[in-house]
Amino acid sequence: MFDSLKEKLQDVFSGLAKRGVLSESDVDAALREVRLALLDADVALPVVKSFIARIRDGAIGSDVLRSVRPDQQVIKLVNDALTEALGGDAAPLNLATNPPAVILIAGLQGSGKTTTAGKLALRLRSRERKKVMLASLDVTRPAAREQLRLLGEQAEVGVLPEVDQETPGQIAKRALQAAKLQACDVLILDTAGRISIDEALMSELRDIKKLTDPHEILLVADALTGQDAVNTAEAFHNAINITGIVLTRLDGDARGGAALSMRHITGCPIKLVGVGEKQDALEDFDPARMAGRILDMGDVVALVEKAAETLEADEAERIAKRMAKGQFDMNDFLAQIRQIQKMGGLGGLMGMLPGIGKMQRQIAAAGFDDSMIKRQEAIILSMTKKERVSVNLLNASRRKRIAAGSGTSVQEVNKIVKQYQDMSRMMKKLGGKSGAAAMKAMMGNGMSSVGAAGGVMPDMDALSKGMGKLPNMPGMPGMPGGLKGGLPGLGGKPSKKKK
Repeated sequence: MFDSLKEKLQDVFSGLAKRGVLSESDVDAALREVRLALLDADVALPVVKSFIARIRDGAIGSDVLRSVRPDQQVIKLVNDALTEALGGDAAPLNLATNPPAVILIAGLQGSGKTTTAGKLALRLRSRERKKVMLASLDVTRPAAREQLRLLGEQAEVGVLPEVDQETPGQIAKRALQAAKLQACDVLILDTAGRISIDEALMSELRDIKKLTDPHEILLVADALTGQDAVNTAEAFHNAINITGIVLTRLDGDARGGAALSMRHITGCPIKLVGVGEKQDALEDFDPARMAGRILDMGDVVALVEKAAETLEADEAERIAKRMAKGQFDMNDFLAQIRQIQKMGGLGGLMGMLPGIGKMQRQIAAAGFDDSMIKRQEAIILSMTKKERVSVNLLNASRRKRIAAGSGTSVQEVNKIVKQYQDMSRMMKKLGGKSGAAAMKAMMGNGMSSVGAAGGVMPDMDALSKGMGKLPNMPGMPGMPGGLKGGLPGLGGKPSKKKK
C-alpha cells in the first residue's frame, strides 16, 4: 500500500546521504520533497503541515548529532514523526472482563464491514480463545445476513438466527440476551451501511449504541477511498464517538494517506488492518512497525509472528533432523516452498525484510515473484516419487516430460534442479563435523548481535568459514541468483560471471 510513498522517501534519503553536514537550506530542500511525497500519497494538508513542522524543528535543532550521517538523522526524525502520526503505541481491542464484550462494526456500504466482522470473529476465537457470537443488524442490504452466517460457519463461531420483520434495535437486544444466555465472551454486531453518510444511518447507529452500550465502536474504512475516508471518519466520530478504526484493503495499491490522515483528524487509533481476501488476513496495527515498513526498515517482529503462526512444528522438526544428517531431497524442497506460501508468499515475506526497497528493480528483473514459486511447485509435483528422491535420474527426456507436465520450460526445470543441488550440497556440509562447528560458532557469535526489533541476527561469516565456499548461497526456495550485493540478512552474494 505504501510503495509509492516509500519510493519517494528513499529518493530523499539517498540525496542526503551524500552530504557531510545538514545546513538549514538542505533541510528545507529535503522537507519540500517529503511534503510533496506526503501530498501525493493523499495525506490531508493539516496533517502534512504538522508532520513537516515537527521534523524541521528536530532537524535544525540542538538534537542533531554530528557523529551521525545526515540521511540517518532525517530517517530517525521521519520515523519518529510517522510513528506519532500513526498513533504512537499500539492500541489493543478493549475486551471487557465482564462478558459479553460488545463490538459494534460501522462504516459505509462496500467498505468491508461484514467481511471484517467474520475475520475478527475468527481471530478472537483462534488467537484469544474467546467464545464469539455474530449478529447482523443489516436489514436493508439483500443477503447481508446470509453472508454473515456463512462467514460465521467458516470461523466456527455462533451466529444469531434470523427472525423476520425485526428492526435493527430489536435484533440488537435479542443478540445481547442470546450472548448472555450462551455465556459468550464477545458479541460482534454488524450494522448496515449506506452509499453516503445520511442522518437516517447515524440515527440508527445512535439507537443501537444506546441499547447495547458497546465496549468498542470500530469504523471500517476502505484504504482505497483516499481523502474521502477522512471526511467519513470525522462524520462517524462526531455522531457516535468511534473508539477505533479498521483499515481494509491494505494489500491494495492505495497511496496510504488515509491511514496517516484518519488517525490525526479523529484522534482515534487504527486498531486492525485487513491485508487480504482470506478470512485470516486481519492483523493488529502497530504504528512503530508500520513506520518501519514505510521507511524500508522492515518488520522482523511481524515476520517472526507469522512464522510462529503458520509453520508446523512437527514438519519443521522433521526437516531439521534430515538436514542435521545431511539429507535433503525434492520432497523437503517442496515442503519449504509450501511453508513460504503459507506465510504469505514471497511478496509478503520480502516486504518485511529491512532494506529490500532499494533492491525492488533488481528483484523484479530477476523474476522474483509468487508465480515463480507456483511454477516450481508444479515442476516438483510433475516428478515421480523416485525422481524426487534421486534427482540424478533426471536425464534429458525426463526433464522434457516434467516441463510438459508442469506447463513450464526445460530451462525452468534445469534451474530448479540446479538450485536444489546447491541447497543439497549446503545441507551435506551442515551435516558434517565442520558444518556443526560452524553452526555453533554462528549462533554463539550471533547472540551478541541483537537487532532493534529484538531479533537475533546470525553470523553468516562464521558459517561460511566453517563450511568453505558455498555455491551462490541459495537462501530459500524460489529465490533467484544474480541479485547485486545479495539479499539483506541472508549473507550470500551472487556468484560473479566469468568474463
